[in-house]
Amino acid sequence: MRPHFPTVIIGNIAMLHSADHILTTHTGSLPRPRPLLEMYGRRSRGEAVDAAAMSAAGREAVRSAVRHQIEAGIDVGNDGEQQREGFFLYVQHRMTGFGGTWKRWPRPDVERYPAFREMEQARAAANVGVSSLAPPRIIGPVRYRDPDEAEREPRELREVLAGMKNGFAEAFMSAPSPGILAAACKNDHYPSEEACVEALADALRIEYEAVVRAGFILQVDCPDLALERHRSYQDRPEREFLGFVERIVAAINGALTNVPRERVRMHVCWGNYEGPHDCDVPLASIWPVIRRANVGAFVLPFANARHAHEFKVLGKLPLAADQVIVAGVIDTLTNFVEHPEVVADRLERVAAVVGDPHRVLAGTDCGFDSTAGQGRVAEDVAWAKLRALVEGARIASARLL
Repeated sequence: MRPHFPTVIIGNIAMLHSADHILTTHTGSLPRPRPLLEMYGRRSRGEAVDAAAMSAAGREAVRSAVRHQIEAGIDVGNDGEQQREGFFLYVQHRMTGFGGTWKRWPRPDVERYPAFREMEQARAAANVGVSSLAPPRIIGPVRYRDPDEAEREPRELREVLAGMKNGFAEAFMSAPSPGILAAACKNDHYPSEEACVEALADALRIEYEAVVRAGFILQVDCPDLALERHRSYQDRPEREFLGFVERIVAAINGALTNVPRERVRMHVCWGNYEGPHDCDVPLASIWPVIRRANVGAFVLPFANARHAHEFKVLGKLPLAADQVIVAGVIDTLTNFVEHPEVVADRLERVAAVVGDPHRVLAGTDCGFDSTAGQGRVAEDVAWAKLRALVEGARIASARLL
């Protein structure tokens, strides 16, 4: 029987480590109900949407997402990002300075395979949700419209958790890196990338602090620290990209000045899309810079076929003594349900490299629907994958702890 935990954790206590069992978590976004998905899609296309109805649907979707996680046995859960249409796109509704759209740089790993590109274009055309390929521009000063808006989402998650008989061992909420906003939202206002990143970090600081003030773990989503090598920097030397990574890590550290290191985890990935990914920068190239982030945990993808081997990097440049790793052992882009023994094997390999299974959590490679409608995994299969994650962590716990 799954043990009972307090509904939420209050105060700046240390992030939980695995103790009597390997803790389970995921990366953030979970499948959204079809009606909510369609409302986000209509709003993104400029169609009229009843704001009150969308808000109510979002709150109900949070309750459902929390319930599904608890039923699956997830220890460290969240709101499933149900009240956002995308892991970074939502900020345009909370901050000033965003407007219009532009077309993102093409992904070279997609462009080099024309047949695959056509498949992706057909799939994108059928999406009733939101596209992340045409994000907004930055056209004015970026500021949080109302700091209370940053408090609302954590407050509503607390209310949902308070109504549950059982809860999570710990809860987290995510917020984007200033780097993904600077890269994805074309800067038409600030005189330099540095000035743009500084403004974005200042605005995001409000959100970062609100999450931790509510008693949750903050997850900073940083796909930019890997993804932008083959997007924004695809035609530039790697050293220039590493300079970008250094600037973003420094900006994040600055935005986290008032947030205890032990209350933050950082998620890094190469883009949550099914594709060849044969233009991805190796983790070994970026890890020396990324590990300078002043955080208590890193969330890294070790399940997908392109990066499953890269856990070995942690053996060459190890985590700091007070840090943990959330190992992605579930692929969020395939409808295969991983066998629990496969999950256990993956966790054991990571634990062997880290040297301490208490500093390993079991997680997913990325979210199941990072941008509303772009997820590749069916809703019922996603819940089955989380159950497999929990069962695999149970098997590994019996062997390691």
